[in-house]
This record gives sequence, structure tokens and C-alpha cells, in this order.
Amino acid sequence: MSSKYAFTKALKEVRFLFCHSGEGSAATRTFLTRAYPTMKKNNPYTPILLREAAGTLPKVYARYGPFPPTTPSSSHSGNILTNSSRLAEFGKETSKSLEGLTDKQIEEAVTQLVKGDA
Repeated sequence: MSSKYAFTKALKEVRFLFCHSGEGSAATRTFLTRAYPTMKKNNPYTPILLREAAGTLPKVYARYGPFPPTTPSSSHSGNILTNSSRLAEFGKETSKSLEGLTDKQIEEAVTQLVKGDA
């Protein structure tokens, strides 16, 4: 399991949202109880955020970047950044719903996100 959670270098943050007591989040809670220590041990400098709130549907977010701009721009010349370079400056965020998934399916979904395959 440890190699599954060797995060890509582009990954800046992983965030889990789920309900602390709802049945729909039970598999997410089970997965996190089992996998969080391994993920954190293999990636000590990447934030892994757990957000619990009543009635929240389980979901995972992965934030990547920032990436180098695709077009050269100079802040000294007064150029306005294009939309594509603005997106490159802030990176990207991908999410996946974990609603209705089993512990094993959650593991596969998270593995894809942290490897950047999603």
C-alpha cells in the first residue's frame, strides 16, 4: 500500500470532506482510519486535510501546481497575464465523489488522484 501513496511532486494538497456520523461516509471514515498514517508517513510535507461536517457527502479533492506559465510574461513590463498563464500560475484542482463507494474503491480513486492520473 505504501507505493500507492507516494504522491506526485506536483500534488500540493489532498482534502477529504465527509460526515462524521452519517452512514454515507462510513467507508470514507474506514479508509482514512486505515490509510491516513501510511499516506502521511510517505508524504510528510504534503497537507492531508480532513473536513468533517454534518450532512456532508464524501468527496476528495487534489490540488496540483502551480505550474510554470505557458507563455512568457513580465510583471515589470505591465503586461496583463492571459487566462491560460493565469491558470498555470494557480495550478489546478480535481475532485472525485466518494459517495456509495466501498473502502477498496475509495483507495483506487484516491490512488489515481495522488498519482495525477485523474
